[in-house]
Amino acid sequence: PRVRLRAGPVVTPTLADKAAVVTGAASGIGRATVLAFAHAGTRVVAADVDAAGGEATAAAARATGADVTFVACDVRSGADVDALVAHAVTRFGRLDCAVNNAGVEGLLAPIGDCPEAAAAQVLDVNLMGVWRCLHAELPRMAAQGGGAIVNTASVAGLVGAGGLAPYVASKHGVVGLTKAAALEYAAHGVRVNAICPGVIQTPMVDRLAAASPGIVEALLAVKPMGRLGTPEEVAAAIVWLCSDAASFTTGHALTVDGGYVVP
Repeated sequence: PRVRLRAGPVVTPTLADKAAVVTGAASGIGRATVLAFAHAGTRVVAADVDAAGGEATAAAARATGADVTFVACDVRSGADVDALVAHAVTRFGRLDCAVNNAGVEGLLAPIGDCPEAAAAQVLDVNLMGVWRCLHAELPRMAAQGGGAIVNTASVAGLVGAGGLAPYVASKHGVVGLTKAAALEYAAHGVRVNAICPGVIQTPMVDRLAAASPGIVEALLAVKPMGRLGTPEEVAAAIVWLCSDAASFTTGHALTVDGGYVVP
């Protein structure tokens, strides 16, 4: 038999007065996400190892009238991450949203030319950094009855990319962690998703372009929309995933890539 679904009301993202943490907030997607949350009325703790950049992000967000503070945090340190989450809970009384965004691109080189220490650093920040954040955030959210987490992966977490093997491995790992966490905590009301940006106009892409002239143009040549994305476009998707509008979405890796992985 055909099942009839009754049309429901249009759901508008609701984030006013909720509390969030954003790592990697000093620039790029992290900064844009903090500002997007601020415009939505969310209270935010912005975190980064770059204190000057993080403070600048927090100041820009406070200029909109939002309650935003900065905390120095190195996601390679479990103690730093635990202190970040504890600070947010103490300041706001709860933690509704978390965006685990801190990441580095690492050395642009084939595997055989990449020192083990360089590869380990990328994995420590990009993969273990997300794990440390989840380890601190998930029990807090479960205890309060729910929450929403977005982990920043990449299209490099869905497809391969030569010359960036540690980065690709780390981002594939983030997608896997996201799926595992989503399954483990769905019954606790905690949603966990990943965002997979394509080539976005950020300082990271600027560094890649400087290290390998022509790489951005080569990537854009196979991107159907033929342009770089903006941090604000990625931030809008992150905020949606954190909002009640995405209440039935968990364990998903959402691409914001101009169609790059469609072919």
